[in-house]
Amino acid sequence: MDGHQECSLLERLIEYRRELHEHPELSFKEYETAERIRAWLKEAGIPVVDSEIETAVIAEITGNQEGPTIALRADIDALPINEETGLPFASKREGVMHACGHDFHTAAMIGAAILLHAKKDKLKGKVLILFQPAEEIAQGAVALEKAGVLQDVEAIFGMHNKPDLPVGTIGVREGSLMASVDRFELDVYGIGGHAGIPDNTIDPIVVAGQIIVALQSIVSRNISSFHNAVISITQIHGGNTWNVIPGKVTMEGTVRTFQNEARELIPQLMKRTAEGIAAGFAARADFRWHPYLPVVNNDARFTEVIKEAAQNLDYTFVEAEQSPAGEDFAFYQTKIPGFFVWIGVGGEFDWHHPRYDLNEEALEVAANYFAELAMVYLENHE
Repeated sequence: MDGHQECSLLERLIEYRRELHEHPELSFKEYETAERIRAWLKEAGIPVVDSEIETAVIAEITGNQEGPTIALRADIDALPINEETGLPFASKREGVMHACGHDFHTAAMIGAAILLHAKKDKLKGKVLILFQPAEEIAQGAVALEKAGVLQDVEAIFGMHNKPDLPVGTIGVREGSLMASVDRFELDVYGIGGHAGIPDNTIDPIVVAGQIIVALQSIVSRNISSFHNAVISITQIHGGNTWNVIPGKVTMEGTVRTFQNEARELIPQLMKRTAEGIAAGFAARADFRWHPYLPVVNNDARFTEVIKEAAQNLDYTFVEAEQSPAGEDFAFYQTKIPGFFVWIGVGGEFDWHHPRYDLNEEALEVAANYFAELAMVYLENHE
């Protein structure tokens, strides 16, 4: 009998999570991570489906009774952050850290796979568990979908750990949970010249300043008061010395919202505002919009099964607070219906902090929850 068979599920998952935490890998470089996942699944007797994406792992659990196919998803990549936790299992790779808890997601979903595999004689259908690379750069979900992973899958479920929720709590919210994330670039072209003779120039710094102020009024005056939106300019560059007015200023930033209508309208308003102000100063504005992530939009048809799974395990479910952060699980939801929940992990620091950590007892909670969710969904399927 091996050591894993002698220890509890929680001890086993803690071991997995800590090994992953010590060896984090960045997006699309998760080769060792994928190998570890495959080895742990193989050790548990769980089949792995071939994938054309080398850093993706897809576990397949087929029940002994016929039924639909659903998917559970965990992300596996880390962040370019120097860890400052001081943990005995802290990252051994300088400048790379599991500062968003994807090591937790991975270990917990392996736990769900183990539990489902043990109950496959009662499983009315098939469960695919997607261990997805490159969530942090919003490319992994797109890659898996293009590879045909969602073919024949009728529903998908996922999670993110939530440090401000206690262990044993599931955050549930219909509709928009996490914001769309988009990037914009804006170049303002004027005519440079002597800083002491500005009347012989068209100063793009002055124009850019007017544009920055005006863009902020879009949210307060052009977007419905029932919508949520943020426009943040995060970089501005212009000029290279103290006594010369430059010919160009560049800016970039991000827009976040929870409504598709606002997401479609905002870039139109930004372009019109920037170009109009620039024209008023005889300058020129070049606005470029880069769509990045859609809204995480939870299908209300799944709310009852989401809550039932929590109730069956005596876990607490609460109304989940929306987050302006993005999540590429949203891409799956543009192809098939899905639901994304918060899993309470009782941590002190939030995502992407160099001292981020969590309560590892939540590993067993998440594993039990997603195994139960899959069983309940397939049992209730008509």
